[in-house]
Amino acid sequence: MLHKTRHLLTLADLSPDEIRALITLAASLKTGWTGGGNQPVLAGKIVGLIFHRPSLRTRVSFEVGASQLGGRAIYLSPQEIQLGQRESVADGARVLSRYLDALVARVGDHDRLQQLADFASIPVINGLSDRAHPCEILGDLFTIYEKRGRLRGLKLAYVGDGNNIAHSLLMGASKMGMQNRVATPVGFEPHTEFVSQARLFAQESGGAVTMLTDPRQAVAGADIIYTDVWAGMGQEDERQMRLPQFRRYQVNSELLALANREAMVMHCLPAHRGEEITSEVLDGPQSIVMDQAENKLHMHKAILAWLVGGISPVGANSWREPSI
Repeated sequence: MLHKTRHLLTLADLSPDEIRALITLAASLKTGWTGGGNQPVLAGKIVGLIFHRPSLRTRVSFEVGASQLGGRAIYLSPQEIQLGQRESVADGARVLSRYLDALVARVGDHDRLQQLADFASIPVINGLSDRAHPCEILGDLFTIYEKRGRLRGLKLAYVGDGNNIAHSLLMGASKMGMQNRVATPVGFEPHTEFVSQARLFAQESGGAVTMLTDPRQAVAGADIIYTDVWAGMGQEDERQMRLPQFRRYQVNSELLALANREAMVMHCLPAHRGEEITSEVLDGPQSIVMDQAENKLHMHKAILAWLVGGISPVGANSWREPSI
């Protein structure tokens, strides 16, 4: 009996138990697989990296992660691949499936990513699309759990543009029972599809989703404040138009003072200091941004160990957090 290939395109592809198990596996990998060193579960495996958009953290962490687990990663530049131009996405996906064991793809158009997954017989992992960034948020949830020892019931305030990060954060946090508040300017809200999905997940988990336009209301009493750039990849031409509309959404000391005293500040990077976040906050004692960046490596290793190395993410049964 043939087994359906698992892909990771959005967090809708994972159950809450799978997210918990991946967090547990990432924590184990961070400590060297319970002290014995990372095991070569990717020995003989090759991961292809198709990056049509710039990347520092995602590309490097997947390359390093594959190497630390005994495998290899091959970078495939857009000039070399030209999927959908030089040849069809379907043909490219079929051919690469004969050579590689998995694909990590960073593309502008989520539909092209879906096409890759539709025709590939190997796992396709979303390294960022215009609609979702699931690997980022899995690492972020790991970081929050690592710092707080739980996810359920925590109040998470996202302030800024309703972009791919907002979409994935809404879905992942709502699956894990978190209280989500999202504050964006009018006209820059997350897509209704993702908001509706997140509300359904929250109903199942005991979480909540609240959409706002007032950043102060979103941040009041929050345990975590999360922000991202106001004009992301592909939106550079809109930056000057966006700046006046987003200025009151800056995460600064005044806004941070409205949150819980021990609130943590997160940013997926790269940051535009002095725009969506001040250096004072980004470099301050409540920032966990660099821990968040480091944990991408450990979560990406967990994802590769699962989808490519055939390691079932163990540990879901040992997950412990206080009920709220």
